[in-house]
Amino acid sequence: MAKSTITPRSDLILFLGFTAVVLLMPLWLQPLGAAYPDLMQKFAIFGLFAIGFNILFGQTGYLSFGHAAFIGVGSYATVWVFKLMTMNVIPAMIFGVLVSGVFALVIGFVCLRRTGIYFSILTLALAQMSYNLAYSVLTPITNGETGLQLTTKDPRFLDAVMETGSGIPPTNVFGIEMSAWDGLFGFYFCAAFLILGFYISIRITRSSFGSMLRGIKTNQTRMMYTGLNTKPYKLAAFVISGMYAGLAGSLMAAVDPLAGAERMQWTASGEVVLMTILGGIGTLVGPVIGAAVIKYAENIFSAIDKSVLIDLFSFMPDAIGSGLAAVTSLFVGKGWHLTLGILFMLVVIYLPGGIMEGIERIKRRFFAKDHANNDA
Repeated sequence: MAKSTITPRSDLILFLGFTAVVLLMPLWLQPLGAAYPDLMQKFAIFGLFAIGFNILFGQTGYLSFGHAAFIGVGSYATVWVFKLMTMNVIPAMIFGVLVSGVFALVIGFVCLRRTGIYFSILTLALAQMSYNLAYSVLTPITNGETGLQLTTKDPRFLDAVMETGSGIPPTNVFGIEMSAWDGLFGFYFCAAFLILGFYISIRITRSSFGSMLRGIKTNQTRMMYTGLNTKPYKLAAFVISGMYAGLAGSLMAAVDPLAGAERMQWTASGEVVLMTILGGIGTLVGPVIGAAVIKYAENIFSAIDKSVLIDLFSFMPDAIGSGLAAVTSLFVGKGWHLTLGILFMLVVIYLPGGIMEGIERIKRRFFAKDHANNDA
């Protein structure tokens, strides 16, 4: 039997490498035109969302089409703490994650009575119900289509003694504003939670609990025949995944203190599915890579218009440059989804294991050459 290459030392190297890549984003994203705080915050927040979703889908095999509901719940709970208690994001986020966990417990208890496509449809239905409730029925709590926002009339009982200005105070971490260091403090705050979430996912994956989840994904019926009750494990995975999503929603509210029902739409739930598949289902780093690729395409490719392309091809003859600009413009700007769709099709067809499978193929090819040279 071949000896496993997964060791505590390899996990430590993976974690340290991941941490270094995340913390150095402002440097290595500079040549890609993505080293500005808002986009880097999105990389961190949606990477965290994808990591949590992967615990349920990648590890346990349960495909949820309603995980954006937990983002919305986390955002609303966090903003309500800002309105009623304090602008300090730490207690607000703790409350947001706890409320998301309770909500995930209720939703998971209902949906996990079914498996396969029936589970997916149940999560989609309940998430859309949550969206419609937030959009219309629960307007006293969610403020409907306008969204929940901060006002100068909010009591903020814990901050009332210290507040001196008449405007809306900024969100802060024990006095340090989220916009400090030209927005980099907000990014590093989100990055810290991404790194923490990644570390927890490693610990879950390598634990006996993670082995149980993968056993459920492989053959749940056989596990039940042995007398094992799989329901607590599935529900725990669902709640953990929901709390990750709630934490992502709380971070969204921390860097931009508002909450709207649009964060709970089914399209947002479908987006995290694409992120996980694109990066690599069941892998540790893959979902984060998938989230970064999609958010990069959304923010960079969508900002390119025909005038930018004409300048790009200006070194060519006018007829050729204009033609290339006209064709290329179909895949950027408002048509950036076409580029994402083509990329997604290519990955699914040629790399069923996602981007991580491509990375593994490259590693095997280079290592095979090294071994061949050593043998020679």
